[in-house]
Amino acid sequence: MHQTISTVAFIGLGVMGYPMAGHLARQGLTVRVYNRTTATAEAWVAEHGGSHHTTPQEAAQGADLVMVCVGNDDDVRQVTTGSQGALHGMAAGSLLVDHTTASSDLAEELSNICHAQGIGFIDAPVSGGQQGAINGALTIMCGGEEREFSRIEATLAHYARAVALMGPAGSGQLTKMVNQICIAGLVQGLAEGLHFAEQAGLDQQRVIDVIAKGAAGSWQMENRHKTMAADEYEHGFAVNWMRKDLGICLEQARRLQARLPVTALVDQFYGDVQAMGGGRWDTSSLLRRLRSHGRD
Repeated sequence: MHQTISTVAFIGLGVMGYPMAGHLARQGLTVRVYNRTTATAEAWVAEHGGSHHTTPQEAAQGADLVMVCVGNDDDVRQVTTGSQGALHGMAAGSLLVDHTTASSDLAEELSNICHAQGIGFIDAPVSGGQQGAINGALTIMCGGEEREFSRIEATLAHYARAVALMGPAGSGQLTKMVNQICIAGLVQGLAEGLHFAEQAGLDQQRVIDVIAKGAAGSWQMENRHKTMAADEYEHGFAVNWMRKDLGICLEQARRLQARLPVTALVDQFYGDVQAMGGGRWDTSSLLRRLRSHGRD
């Protein structure tokens, strides 16, 4: 019988990781944190308690569970298998959970490395954005072995409203790709709808109030239509991150021979937004692209 999870190391305190780690601390877990920017780790400890450490390896020492939430595949490798990575500090019988949206290849690679050291591994990308992290209402898509998932499911539930095991290592990342593929088309559709309504002289809010109750309704429509109509994009999930995610999707699709024509097109549209200086704008800024093209 495995021990109860009481000490957690959290690696990466960005807009997602900071509140996620906070939920664990509020549940009474001992939380050891590492962040590349030390000031952020110091601020987190001042707010939540626990301890901050100078390397992922040091943070991972004595932890039953190590959670990673960083930027991309290279970042994950650096904080796990790198020279001062968490895996150098983890004991056999502990678990590594990667919340980063990364490639399924990386998940399989880490799974093999972890299991060779007697460490469990779950890839567990999340959906729900910064608000979902703050509110403890994320959706978490997991890949790995059932017995390892069962050990961490209750801990993940501290900041999730839905946690599901999708299959073996890499399956969580593949499911997150499906999520991003679906979102890309939805956001472009919403942007085009609002643009059309504006050009037609309709009251955008009244249009949304009606159509949101029907088949056109979506999370994006409910949560983004007001800021889109107001041309406000200094919030939310950055275009740069969405392009990273869509790049992962498109690369995987090529290997699977899955056709993603709309996703590929929307990825190019996000390239246009980056060229407009909007790399840090929310993904709903596709509407600003349409408005600017209309003025050309």
